[in-house]
Amino acid sequence: MQIDKTLYRGRPAETRIPKEERCYEFLDGLGVEYYRVDHEHADTIEACEEVEGILGCKICKNLFLTNRQQTEFYLLIMPGEKPFKTKLLSKQIGSARLSFASPDHMEQYLDITPGSVSVLGLLNDREHKVRLLIDRDLLKEENFGCHPCINTSSLRFTTEELLNTILPAIPVTPTYVELPWVVEE
Repeated sequence: MQIDKTLYRGRPAETRIPKEERCYEFLDGLGVEYYRVDHEHADTIEACEEVEGILGCKICKNLFLTNRQQTEFYLLIMPGEKPFKTKLLSKQIGSARLSFASPDHMEQYLDITPGSVSVLGLLNDREHKVRLLIDRDLLKEENFGCHPCINTSSLRFTTEELLNTILPAIPVTPTYVELPWVVEE
């Protein structure tokens, strides 16, 4: 993957696609200090490893999930290297038979395509159909890394800013979950 190994402060000078621009407008409007790395498509945790080194923080795993009836939708953010089993999450949130939501639902509710899922996509959930789930282990991190609704850039801001400034401004109230680091088969 080709990466511009520069860590930039704030938004790019050139205009980007509208959903990415909305993220910068939102963060700038809140006065959130953020840093950015630009790169080729990074749509997996493995592809983000080099980016994380430049960014100076881990990029979290973002999973867009739904119940079997496809009537409830969830955005789970968790440490990238942590394993995930739906049954362990299902019990905590009281939703049976979780699976990955379709790209169509992802586009409909978050205006995001697969590989670009981000907590900032909740800016586009005007009907508040998506419930945010945060693994408590992310709260231990000083900084938070995510895409600005496109997987050709990655952002870093403080976890404190995420919790105390960004999420209340969206507005969204997260549900905190505890997922294990070791999953028995």
